[in-house]
Amino acid sequence: MVPGEYILKKGEIKMNEKGKTLHVTVANTGDRPIQVGSHYHFFETNKALEFDRAATIGMRLNIPASTAVRFEPGEKKNVILVEIGGQRIIHGFNNLTEGDVTKKSVRENALKKAQKEGYKGASTTKAPNAPKPAKKK
Repeated sequence: MVPGEYILKKGEIKMNEKGKTLHVTVANTGDRPIQVGSHYHFFETNKALEFDRAATIGMRLNIPASTAVRFEPGEKKNVILVEIGGQRIIHGFNNLTEGDVTKKSVRENALKKAQKEGYKGASTTKAPNAPKPAKKK
């Protein structure tokens, strides 16, 4: 073995195969490119990105870790999101979602904050019911 060497199992690697996914169309209404990383809570992305924010609470881009998607000014792009795994407790990012996204009160409060702060795509939607967290094996 060489330091830093990867020894991988033969065959395909399937990522996020058990998480619920969502197809969403995103428009960059801003005047600058916006890049979103693989593990960023998509609901809390830049205010200038317009999409159905309520539907994306508790989700992230369904892309490999450490990669990102770039949205150019005026561009519309279709992306696939996947549920954030684990306990689904989300803090930070833009401080919209502070807690367990399986709780209706957390989702509703996050959406109200997004509406108040002028996030595109948040004003005409209502927080949906959250899927149940994945069961531990």
